Amino acid sequence: MPRRRRGTVRDEHRDRGHGGAESSRIHNIGYRSYDGPRLGRAYARRSLFSQSLRGSFGLGRSAKSKVLPMLLCGVMCLVALILVAVAIATPGMTKLPVEYTAFAIYLQAVIGLFIAAQAPQSVSRDLRFKSIPLYFSRPIERGDYVVAKFAAMASALFILTATPLVILYAGSLLAKFDLGAQTREFGQGLVSVALLSVLFAGLGLVMAALTPRRGFGVAAVIAVLTISYGAVSTLQAIAWETGSSGAVPWLGLFSPITLIDGVQTAFLGATSSFPGGEGPGAGAGVAYLIVVLALVAGSYAVLMRRYRKVGL
Repeated sequence: MPRRRRGTVRDEHRDRGHGGAESSRIHNIGYRSYDGPRLGRAYARRSLFSQSLRGSFGLGRSAKSKVLPMLLCGVMCLVALILVAVAIATPGMTKLPVEYTAFAIYLQAVIGLFIAAQAPQSVSRDLRFKSIPLYFSRPIERGDYVVAKFAAMASALFILTATPLVILYAGSLLAKFDLGAQTREFGQGLVSVALLSVLFAGLGLVMAALTPRRGFGVAAVIAVLTISYGAVSTLQAIAWETGSSGAVPWLGLFSPITLIDGVQTAFLGATSSFPGGEGPGAGAGVAYLIVVLALVAGSYAVLMRRYRKVGL
């Protein structure tokens, strides 16, 4: 930053016009050097993360921006409260009506709508209004920008998906279900939604960062997350009905939500939502996990490549 120093004040008297005298005062304040603390790159990265996370829920923005994310959060929590009420009010129940690992699968449409609305808000506006060079004029690099945005979106999704699981867990304790079993299943559910959050955040940000137009970004995210699930589920149902049950687990590799379903079935003891309840075995489960990790790493690599070309 250019230095600024205290200037001087001087009076000038000039004669203008036909002998008239005018007095003017010039304040030469110059520039003054910054003497405060220099918080550096880590602080800038944390600030960008915090701002992006708050923005995902409309905090710090207009009231209109808060409506959709808060409404979707309310829907997730309301469904969890209804399940808890059913579990408490129904005599003889020993567990929740829906497993912790299955909750996000059933409500994947709400999660997809959230990421479709908030991923473009996180990155498309910076691209559209060409504010990226302003970020990089500070002590922050392209990798810092990508990591902060990725972490913020994954954290927002985790808050969205983990909060109803906490409600379910609290309800199971009120219903006096088996503490050990509920705690174990709750932990499995948290692992599942954490993996889902990272995967969906990466895919959503990649789709949104490909275009500065928010509408195109929303459509792209919906196509990748929601339409792919419908197509894969339809093909799985057809394969099951035609006697090709062996193809059902492998078809699940082509949709993000079925990938999560396959991983948690193979490694977290979850019940599969595939037709017939036949999820992938151990061998196919490894393939599912490899594909999920490859998609996460690939999303990060694509975002890094995208932002190397921005603001130059």
